[in-house]
Amino acid sequence: MTILNIKEQLPVIVLFVASVLWGLTWLPLKAINATGIDGIALIFFAYAILAVVLSPLLIKQFSIWKEHKKMMFLIALLGGGANLAFTYALINGEVIRVMVLFYLLPVWGVAGGRIFLKEKIDSWRYLGVTLAIAGAFIILGGFEIFNTPPSWIDLVALVSGLFFSMNNLLFRAAQSIPVSSKLGIMFLGCFTLAGTLLLSGVEELPTHVISNGWIMLIMYTLFWLLLANIGSQWSVTHMEAGRSSIIMIFELIAAVASATIIAHESMSTFEYIGGSLIMAAASIEAFRTKDDDIPTIKIEL
Repeated sequence: MTILNIKEQLPVIVLFVASVLWGLTWLPLKAINATGIDGIALIFFAYAILAVVLSPLLIKQFSIWKEHKKMMFLIALLGGGANLAFTYALINGEVIRVMVLFYLLPVWGVAGGRIFLKEKIDSWRYLGVTLAIAGAFIILGGFEIFNTPPSWIDLVALVSGLFFSMNNLLFRAAQSIPVSSKLGIMFLGCFTLAGTLLLSGVEELPTHVISNGWIMLIMYTLFWLLLANIGSQWSVTHMEAGRSSIIMIFELIAAVASATIIAHESMSTFEYIGGSLIMAAASIEAFRTKDDDIPTIKIEL
């Protein structure tokens, strides 16, 4: 393989590795949680570290993004909320169920495109949305959902997918803002939201942590979480949207496979059917996405 080919394929390789890291992130999260650091506190400290790491770049690039403060606020709110909800759901819920519900991205992507970008919804997108909704309906219990509402973690997983989709829309729309600034404000947003929840008494700060718990948290943050974030965001800005969407499905595959093998989680027949419908919806959306569909969101800045 020539140097040119390697350069062309580098975003693909980076995104694949980042997607696998995201799909396996439940492993270090649950291990750190087992040392005595609860979900929100874990998120608070991890994203505090990330915010400190990227704050110098955020400050240095202030002159570039200072005219887009409202966009940056939305990224902090939605991106920070997405990371908070996703991480909390993975720590406290069943990995496979959380990941499958998180992958209702086609529904949120179509809704966001329709509401904010006034995009027309073609027959393929209608099909994708229908499949995704049907899949979620089956996974959440079918008609039993009307008798027994979804669990708290189910709702958190759904919200994480919604916020993630909206944040992707903002990341792609804010082309003039450096990726490092968008990541920095997203990390700061997650840290702030987690801190707000801790101050409001939703959870308490850890008091009894196994000695290596803090070391595990720092190592995970700097050598897993940071690399996964940088890898995924850098690569999606250097390749076609449809191609990146297909590769990112490996996040779900890695999560399901690892949870089945390592955590011995299993899915019922109906959950397999529901998950397959959501996977089909994600694949339809990935194959039909065009690279030149760069959104332009009209926001008073």
